[in-house]
Amino acid sequence: MDPLELLGQPVRLRIVHALRGDRTLTTSQLCARIPDVSKATVYRHIELLAAGGILEVAEERRVRGAVERLYRLRQDRATIDAGTAGSLTTEDHRRGFAVAMAALLAEFNAYLDKEHADPAADLVGYRQHAVWLTRDELLELIAQLRRAIVPVLDNAPAPGRTQYLISPIQFPIEQPSGDPG
Repeated sequence: MDPLELLGQPVRLRIVHALRGDRTLTTSQLCARIPDVSKATVYRHIELLAAGGILEVAEERRVRGAVERLYRLRQDRATIDAGTAGSLTTEDHRRGFAVAMAALLAEFNAYLDKEHADPAADLVGYRQHAVWLTRDELLELIAQLRRAIVPVLDNAPAPGRTQYLISPIQFPIEQPSGDPG
């Protein structure tokens, strides 16, 4: 299975999110992180991601007579490169967006289902802004977002750090016209 196909499934995408920041987690820890999905399903998706090279076994240890594996995300395999993205069809984009939205909705619902969920205190945000931009202005906005996000992508878990899911999305909702008024 190629990376595009492997990452094009909401549960697998959620597993990838859980392992960002050079984390190592066991299958049990991943199941606890994704409690709304059956353990059998999580196990199956972990095996697919490992077989496809998206995850690697970082460590194996014996626990009560069984071998427990700690998995790590292979950052280099968990992204879609520009060449692949440029070759996607409209239907590929439609499916990819639906997967991303399904994973986002599932993660948000899992957050809200937690006993300690406090959207105001946790600074939860889901605003949408419709802005008018030239292509150059859009490219600059994307560059600014990257400059803000890229430096923190590899942050590891640490005391006081909470993992947040940030999902910048942009697409045109109206085509340019001759008269902007």
